[in-house]
Amino acid sequence: MARTWGLAALALLLAAGGALWLTRPADGPAAGGAALAPLAAQAQEAAQTAPLPAVPDMVLGAADAPVTIVEYASYTCPHCASFHGNVFKDLKANYIDTGKVRLVYREVYFDRYGLWAAMLARCGGETRYFGISSMLFEQQRDWAGSDDPAAVVENLKTIGRTAGMDDATIQACLQDNAMAEAMVAAYQVNATADGVEATPTILINGEKHGNMSYADLSALIDAKLGG
Repeated sequence: MARTWGLAALALLLAAGGALWLTRPADGPAAGGAALAPLAAQAQEAAQTAPLPAVPDMVLGAADAPVTIVEYASYTCPHCASFHGNVFKDLKANYIDTGKVRLVYREVYFDRYGLWAAMLARCGGETRYFGISSMLFEQQRDWAGSDDPAAVVENLKTIGRTAGMDDATIQACLQDNAMAEAMVAAYQVNATADGVEATPTILINGEKHGNMSYADLSALIDAKLGG
């Protein structure tokens, strides 16, 4: 079964150790979630006086494609990784690249690892985003399999370097607390509006579906295309 996430719990994500964990040494007592409360409070207070940065949707495909698919997925969700490995390649080749489907990808955050991964993907900009996303899904067991947050951060940095980013750029992105808050806030708004309760959630021209095979997805798309 796909993982579910209560929206109320998202408000606790940063205080429990979102991007803010990276502002303190990983090997000291401040690495624990409880020690992050003052930092989280500072970030929340700052957000009240300064506008949060924009969090644009990441999009593949023609703007005038007759079918729009909105995919909600988490980089730490095994079902999402399976969807990417078994469905996405054919979806892209047969529908997105041919101008039939426009894909809007929206991240879901079950935990701080998923949030950090999404921040890393966005760090590469629109041109690198989906390439980094592919690496995150394909290598999910490797980079997200540790209970040690410091190890996960190093694994993510390795993926970032492979994508052509330097350490300073990666570190700056992962420590961008304002962006972390903005991403969580944007997710809350979008997921509430679309009734997202599990991942992956697939909306096809606004019609909500869960995880599925490529054959089932193709049939739904063809029906929307009138085929």
